[in-house]
Amino acid sequence: MSKLLDDAVGELSRLPGIGRRTALRLALHMLRMEREDVSRMTQVIDSFRNGIKYCSYCNNLSDEDICPICSDPSRDRSMVCVVEQVGDVLSIENTRQYNGLYHVLGGVISPMQGIAPSDLKIDLLLDNIARGEIKEVILAVSTTVEGETTLFYIMRRLEQFPELKVTTIARGIGFGDEIEYADELTIAHAIHNRTQISRQ
Repeated sequence: MSKLLDDAVGELSRLPGIGRRTALRLALHMLRMEREDVSRMTQVIDSFRNGIKYCSYCNNLSDEDICPICSDPSRDRSMVCVVEQVGDVLSIENTRQYNGLYHVLGGVISPMQGIAPSDLKIDLLLDNIARGEIKEVILAVSTTVEGETTLFYIMRRLEQFPELKVTTIARGIGFGDEIEYADELTIAHAIHNRTQISRQ
């Protein structure tokens, strides 16, 4: 194999979810593209990596100091949804069922990976709550052990705001899932977060 091709495959395969076979297909596809298109693609990626900022209010990705969601006057500023990563914001926004603000932690507490509470943007969340505008915090973190640890830690930190309403997203058995294959934590959440069925 050409060293240039091998180097390109090596770099592409460093992306998550991209194995060497897929990386090879992508590299060969780029060879079939016009040089100008490849050049534009690399320039856009370079501009993205060097120009992207984190919103000073919610830690979401932004082109400016304040992200479009935080600067949107139509958003409900009385509630904030706390998520792990930027991708979670996109997933919730795609449902079009939520019109409040967000707070991106930047991960979850994970001693095994060396991620401590101080590595997350929890203090920024508390600073925003202390301003008094936020009335409800919705905790939307994963149901992993690390997610549950993070949830517990944040709940403890939020005890300093006794008037604040703290909720979590409903958890449990997903649509189409079978109870037999669900883990105990998922089943426990499903039982705990059960809803009454209308009998009318």
